[in-house]
Amino acid sequence: MHNADPRGNDAGRAAGRDVHRAIEAVWRIESARLIAALARMVRDVGLAEDLAQEALVTALERWPADGIPEKPGAWLMTAAKRRAIDLLRREKRIEPKHEAVARELEERRDREGAVRDEALDDPVGDDLLRLLFIACHPVLSTEARSALTLRLLGGLTTDEIARAFLVPEPTVAQRIVRAKRTLADAGVPFEVPRGADLAARLASVLEVIYLIFNEGYAATAGRDWTRPELCEEALRLGRILATLMPGAAEVLGLVALMEIQASRLRARVGASGEPVLLQDQDRGRWDRLLIGRGLDALARAERLGGPLGPYALQASIAACHARARTAAETDWPRIAALYGELHLVSPSPVVELNRAVAVSMADGPDAALPIVDKLATDPLLRSYHLLFAVRGDLLEKLGRARDAGAEFERAAALTRNEAERRILLGRAAGARAGTAGR
Repeated sequence: MHNADPRGNDAGRAAGRDVHRAIEAVWRIESARLIAALARMVRDVGLAEDLAQEALVTALERWPADGIPEKPGAWLMTAAKRRAIDLLRREKRIEPKHEAVARELEERRDREGAVRDEALDDPVGDDLLRLLFIACHPVLSTEARSALTLRLLGGLTTDEIARAFLVPEPTVAQRIVRAKRTLADAGVPFEVPRGADLAARLASVLEVIYLIFNEGYAATAGRDWTRPELCEEALRLGRILATLMPGAAEVLGLVALMEIQASRLRARVGASGEPVLLQDQDRGRWDRLLIGRGLDALARAERLGGPLGPYALQASIAACHARARTAAETDWPRIAALYGELHLVSPSPVVELNRAVAVSMADGPDAALPIVDKLATDPLLRSYHLLFAVRGDLLEKLGRARDAGAEFERAAALTRNEAERRILLGRAAGARAGTAGR
C-alpha cells in the first residue's frame, strides 16, 4: 500500500492558505469599488453588497484551483454582474424597475464586454464618492453611519468593527442591516448631492471619517490607549475623498489634521502600553513622512483661498506642534489664537476647553483657570472627564494639590478608558503625596 507523503499535503494546505490570504487582500482592496459600481447599477446598497459577497464566495471556490486572475477586480465584477442578471431575471416578484435594471445590465455586457469591468482595476472614480455619501447619509444615526462606512468602504467584517468600537458583534450587525433598510425605505438616490445639499452632506461625511479616526487615536473605552488600525482606515477614506474632491478645502483640512495626528501614534504609547501625553513624547518617534504629507495638504487647503473651516483650523493647530522641534518651542500664543478662531467658526465648550489649555501654556495657569471654571457650569461638560483633568492640572500648577487630587479622581471615575484611568489615578495619588509632604 502506497502511503501519501505528508509533506505534499502540508505543501498543498500552505498553498491553499496563501491563495486565501491573497483573496482576502484583493477583497480589502477591491470590495469598496465593487460594491460602489454594483450599487450604481442595481440602485440598492444591500443588494450590491450581497452580490459582491457572492462573487467573493465564487472566487474562494475557483481561484485555489484556477489561480488568481490577472485582473482580480474585473473578474469579481463580471461574476457579480452575471449573478445580478440571473437574480433579477429569476425573481417572480420582479418589479418593472428591476426588469429595466436587468435589461440594462445585459445590454451593457453585450455592448461593452469586459471594458467597463476592467475599469474596476483603474484608480477610484465617482462610484466610490457616491457610495461614501450614501453610507454617511444624515438619515442614519452616527453609529450606523460609522459601521456602514467601515463595512462598505473599509471592507471590515462585522466582527472587526465590533472589536474596534468595543460593542457586541450582533449590535454592529443590527446597525448595518437597519442602515441598509433605512436607506432603501428613504429612497436615498445613488448620486453625489449638489449645491447646498453637497455642503450639508459633506459635513456628515467628514464627521464620520474623523469620528472613526478619533476612536483610533484616543479610544473612548477598553484597555488600549490607541487603535492604529482605525486611524489607518480613516486616513485611507480621507485620502480617497481628497483625491475625488481636490477643490474642497475642508476635505484637505481633515486629511492634513489626520496625517499630522497619526504621525504621533508611535510616540503616544510607552513600552508597556501606557499613554504618553503630548508634552512628554519623544518627538524623534514622530513620523516625519506623515507630517510632511499633512503640511502639504494644509498648504493646498490654504492656497484654495477663503477662510479656513473647522478641520483646516485644527490642522493649523496640529501643524504648530509638528513644526516645534521640542515641546518648549511650541508657539502656544499662536495655538491659543487659532482655538479662538475655531470657537468663532464652530462654537463648542470642548474647543473652549482646549483654548484654556493653550492659554495656560502661553500665559500661565492663573489666566486659564477662570475659563475652565466657567466651563464647569456648562451641562454639556458635566460628565466630560477631560474638563476635570484639565482643572486638576491647573490647580496642581497653582499649588492647590488637595483640590487637584479631587479633580483627577473625579476625571478617573468618568473615563471609560482603562489606560487613561490609571494615569489619572496616578496623578491623584501624586497630588495627595504632595499635600502629605507639606
